[in-house]
Amino acid sequence: MSMPFYVAPEQMMKDRADYARKGIARGRSLIAAIYDGGVLLCAENPSRMLRKVSEIYDRIGFAGVGKYNEFDQLRIAGVRSADLKGFAFSREDVDARTLANQYAQMLGQVFTHEMKPMEVEILVAEVGRSRADDQLFHIRYDGTLVDESDWCVLGGEAEAIGERLSAVWDGAADLGAILRAATAALAGPDRTIPADQLEVAILDRAREQRTFRRIEDDEVATLLGA
Repeated sequence: MSMPFYVAPEQMMKDRADYARKGIARGRSLIAAIYDGGVLLCAENPSRMLRKVSEIYDRIGFAGVGKYNEFDQLRIAGVRSADLKGFAFSREDVDARTLANQYAQMLGQVFTHEMKPMEVEILVAEVGRSRADDQLFHIRYDGTLVDESDWCVLGGEAEAIGERLSAVWDGAADLGAILRAATAALAGPDRTIPADQLEVAILDRAREQRTFRRIEDDEVATLLGA
């Protein structure tokens, strides 16, 4: 009788983490940043059909990097959960913190118990009535939940992009200024990213109820050139 194959739990978790990180690194990164008018979501995305940035609910946005079909499943689950809670209770009861906790539990469960972890990092953002009330929740492939402030970078090159953004971050109040800083950080010193390869959306604080708005290519080009 042959002995069963044994892998130490520590090695198994390390292998799963390495696998997930490699999958995420194959995709392009994105940045979320808070400014006076709301929350900016900016991703490098040459596809016109596959969206990395979406609306979850009235004042809540979603962004994901990594394997598209996996983070889109999470987006759909979040929309359904938010709709159900808003319908059963009140629209004001739907909040980013609860959604982020649900996502963290889902990703943690998959990472711990399934053969293959999800190759994703996601962000849940909520715009408040004032800048101090804005929230950015970063959820990693293993269910780790981080409450970010000011800005957040997702993706395989997050550390390098974060260093470039922190070097120029000044708490920008203007949408154009923060978009230019985010785009420069995503691109790096050796290239530029044209407007038609950026996916840009905002959670607009000035809007009532549904705050999510996509910024189209011509407006992105204008903001980058300002």
